Amino acid sequence: MNHMHLAFIGSLGGQEIVIIFLIVLLLFGAKKLPELARGIGKSMGEFKKAREDFEKEITRGETDVSVKPAPGKEPQDS
Repeated sequence: MNHMHLAFIGSLGGQEIVIIFLIVLLLFGAKKLPELARGIGKSMGEFKKAREDFEKEITRGETDVSVKPAPGKEPQDS
C-alpha cells in the first residue's frame, strides 16, 4: 500500500516525464521550482505526520475500549 500513490507513474515513460518537467519549468520558472519543491515536500511531511498520528489514535482507542458490566449483574462468558 505504500507504493499506491506512485502507481500511476509506472505507466509514464521517460519522454512523458521530461515533457511534464519542461511544462512545469515554463509555467513556474527556474527560480520558483526549488521553492515549489520545498513547499510540496513540507506539505507531504505534515500530511504523513498527521496520518501517523491519526492511526496511533485509532489504534490506541481500539486497545482502550473495554466493556463494563451493568451494575448488579455478573459478567457472562460467551
